[in-house]
Amino acid sequence: MFLKRTQRIKDGKAHHYWSVVANRRVLNGKVVQRQVLYLGEINDSQQLAWRKTIEVFDEGAKRQVALFPEGAQPAGDAKAVGVRLSELQLKRPR
Repeated sequence: MFLKRTQRIKDGKAHHYWSVVANRRVLNGKVVQRQVLYLGEINDSQQLAWRKTIEVFDEGAKRQVALFPEGAQPAGDAKAVGVRLSELQLKRPR
């Protein structure tokens, strides 16, 4: 899957519309693109977020995505707990 941009010129101004698209191989061996999700006009931060989301779906369960950047925890949140996954052990599982 990937993001595909479509440009339309309306009243002299260029508008960019985005879609999430997947490639599919059909019976005759050709590759066709299938629109999975239409996003409309999105800004740069939304585009970056969608690219990261698509990467997660493409990887499947092979990759774990961090909630926060490495070494950063939410400041001022008393309910947030930091966990070092490298030191985590499983003892006596059922």
